[in-house]
Amino acid sequence: MWLSSIYLKSLRGFRVPILGWGLGLGVLMAVVLAALPTVLGTPEARAAVVALGPSFAWFSEPIKIDTPGGYATWKYGLTILVVAIWPILAESAMLRGEEDRGSMDVLLSLPRNRTRVALEQIAAMWTALLIMGLLIGLLTFAGGAKVSSDISLSAAILFGLNIALIAGVFGAVALLVSQFTQERRTAAGVTAGLLMVSVVVDMVHRVVPHTQWLSQLSPVYYFNLSKPLISGYSANGGAMLALLAISALSSGAGLWLFARRDIGGVVARPRFFRSGRGGSRPTRAVVQGAWSLRSVYARGLAMVAVPAAWWTLAIAGFAGWMIVVDKQTEANLRTVLQGSSLLRNFVNLGGGDVATNAAILGALFIFMPVMLMAFAVTQANRWSADEDDGRLEVLLSTPQSRLGVLLGRFAALSTATVFISVVTLVVTVVVSSATGLPLDAGHVAAATLSMIPLGLLVAAIGYLLSGWLRAAVETGLLSFVLVIWFFISYIGPSLHWPDAALRLSAFYYYGTPLVNGLPLFDTVVVVLAGAVALGLASLRFVRKDIAA
Repeated sequence: MWLSSIYLKSLRGFRVPILGWGLGLGVLMAVVLAALPTVLGTPEARAAVVALGPSFAWFSEPIKIDTPGGYATWKYGLTILVVAIWPILAESAMLRGEEDRGSMDVLLSLPRNRTRVALEQIAAMWTALLIMGLLIGLLTFAGGAKVSSDISLSAAILFGLNIALIAGVFGAVALLVSQFTQERRTAAGVTAGLLMVSVVVDMVHRVVPHTQWLSQLSPVYYFNLSKPLISGYSANGGAMLALLAISALSSGAGLWLFARRDIGGVVARPRFFRSGRGGSRPTRAVVQGAWSLRSVYARGLAMVAVPAAWWTLAIAGFAGWMIVVDKQTEANLRTVLQGSSLLRNFVNLGGGDVATNAAILGALFIFMPVMLMAFAVTQANRWSADEDDGRLEVLLSTPQSRLGVLLGRFAALSTATVFISVVTLVVTVVVSSATGLPLDAGHVAAATLSMIPLGLLVAAIGYLLSGWLRAAVETGLLSFVLVIWFFISYIGPSLHWPDAALRLSAFYYYGTPLVNGLPLFDTVVVVLAGAVALGLASLRFVRKDIAA
């Protein structure tokens, strides 16, 4: 049955992400809502949260945040956008990945035209997203029903539908971008960058007055207009239709371009965008004698250079933006936090002096290691995909040891990770000086450089998983683990989870270095965990059958 059509086969391939992301995020929202009485259980606690809300309006608009639906929407609504990671990875590989593997030629050898093949795969993706949204909505209702009668079943379903729509937008953009790139990983990286830019652009009007017109250019702006979990509010039909229209236009444009280009090729760019010398050889060709062919490490550097440059721009730029936000909100937040131990615990500043800029910025810097670890996920995917696509077989046919190949590629990834962190450090120091925001240079160095072990830990785990799993499954599982880690550290402290539960997240070991400096013992723990994972990955790679 499942192999009787391209639609059903594609939907079958999405079964693990549907259950993983749908049930995972749904259970997460249910747990958050069910545990909210521990946060909003007293009039004093509710008043404190209401007083704090305007200082974090840059993150999300504070509406009725003394209610379960309002609080969950304010604090967790934007972070749930991580669900867009999966459709970005899946749709960037939907057509381009089939072409890379050569399976698109097989599909098109059947009595089906290109348009039908692509339409059935897009339909399968939307079915998967709608099922995920339904699961999230049902579980959100289950959790909300225990604490509030204001969260109805229809409101929870609309909440899930809104998530499916915004995820579908960025998935469709990934499909469109993949028509212009030679590799699916490039399309996924570009679209992930657009997602981060969209989040920041949506924040602008809540930080800088009279800039709502700019935020309206971001799909995230329309996602945030719908607040079905808040009593007295509902989903914004116009905003949801706008998200559907953006997705349909992007998917339609990608489908139209796919039907008119060569299989394995890219859309022809206007002449003024072309390199004068680039058209004489294939995009993936490497000049004989190039520096990148001197070693596995050098080739790895060449492969990671462009993605690292884009991720550096995104991560360092986001760090600079966080400093600007801190400067904009520091005065209000200092006033609110002074003399309130309840609010200090709520913001979770790690016991530091809340009157300092570092304490405020430290609460925001949790997003920085998340982004670096996401970069590591993409590069672990690249290693796994090289094996799936047969490129490692070609490399190992040369006089290179298996262990040398793995360590050379990992060393190149390590170099890129260090580069991103160092540039982020420089940008943070420069922007803080330019805005007049005094920070301890040693603590800034600790906050940026201690991200490196976390990124390499994720990469090592990805290399280990690739010993048994194919690229798509390995990336989906690794990204889901990253999301779970983040939410444990993000929501656990405010819900008073036990320390043993918080230690399950790698972010626990990052701590608050902007406030307390380098957590030496915790950093050593992460380094040792990464070394063990890399050692096991090396052992597995040396002994396994390639592409088995």
